[in-house]
Amino acid sequence: MLLNTFKVATRALLVNKGRTFLTTLGIIIGVFSVVMLTGLGSGLQAYVSEQFESLGANTVFVSIGQIFDEEKGFDTEGIAQFSSGNKFTLRDIERVKRLRDYVDEVTYYSTGIDQAKFLENDMRVTVLGALANYSEVRTIDIASGRFFNKNEERSGEKVVVLGHNVATELFEKIDPISRKLRIGNQTFTVVGVAAEVGSGFAGPNFDDYVYAPYPLISKIYPGTELTNFAVKIKNTELIPKAITAIEVELEKSLNEDDFSVFDQSQLLSTITNILSMLTVALGGIAAISLLVGGIGIMNIMLVSVSERTREIGLRKALGATPKQILVQFLIEASLLSILGGLIGLALAVLGTWAIQSIFPAKITLTSVLLAFGVSTAVGLIFGVAPAKRAAELSPIEALRYE
Repeated sequence: MLLNTFKVATRALLVNKGRTFLTTLGIIIGVFSVVMLTGLGSGLQAYVSEQFESLGANTVFVSIGQIFDEEKGFDTEGIAQFSSGNKFTLRDIERVKRLRDYVDEVTYYSTGIDQAKFLENDMRVTVLGALANYSEVRTIDIASGRFFNKNEERSGEKVVVLGHNVATELFEKIDPISRKLRIGNQTFTVVGVAAEVGSGFAGPNFDDYVYAPYPLISKIYPGTELTNFAVKIKNTELIPKAITAIEVELEKSLNEDDFSVFDQSQLLSTITNILSMLTVALGGIAAISLLVGGIGIMNIMLVSVSERTREIGLRKALGATPKQILVQFLIEASLLSILGGLIGLALAVLGTWAIQSIFPAKITLTSVLLAFGVSTAVGLIFGVAPAKRAAELSPIEALRYE
């Protein structure tokens, strides 16, 4: 009997294909929006996690200003201290280096923006002045050539390592190793090219960086200040103790609120929490279209009940029970939602696949189940009123309905 009711419901939907499609359109848009937007949020979280993993699991970062507030969120007032004139000194660095029980390597660096040029090609680049051990502490993979060494760092030789985009845009198909390029008013020799990192979405694009010895950069750009450095800890288990020891050493010359010591897990946790809230908000906004789609289903089903009043009366006169009529209309409403959900899901998968080259989108099983489950529930919930109305029609009155 249930199979026969299902066939009747399916046939009723196929009779009005155009109306059926328009009715499901709200659900299609809703499911597509929910899956797509939550996919964008989830993909962004995964991308950020991958970027932080590339920084090194046992690396601790030290920066001027308070990065986090008491709730472990970003402290905008503390971050403003970057421009307050505070800075680290080489003496601070030496104090940290002496923590041999915890510290393996210490590297400091500073960044600036300048124009790089090779022949007729030029681009805006981030110039990062660093020590020779920077590539070990921050885990920079070299695609060709090498990173500059300590002798070049000490002697102040004008050598650079190019990020992937810089090498590609400036040199195109020419091998940049041992070639000379201009950055600002200075001429440098290329000794290496870093491996491609990625698009750099939601953060600095390291592929647009140019790495040069810090002592040289500090002379070329006199305003360069030591505002951050990185510490490679012997192993990850020592990180909490290492952070405490570094803070104690730095408080000998700076106030507690003048600097922040943190590892990537703290920063990643804060960013992930923000992105999670954003993902939920986007999903919630998109879910409103599911509600609109449900209302559309209810309206069309009410119209369908009115149009098929005589049919309902005839079926009841031939022995159909109110329960069978109720089930038939609930099946029709559910089919509309399920059909719309499947089409919306297919479009979301195609959309995600299409934008992955420019945006780190990632569809998760949770978002698929949530969107599809909600769309099915919407069909059932909004189909109850029309189905109940159909089931309660009097056979005699229904047959007399014009």
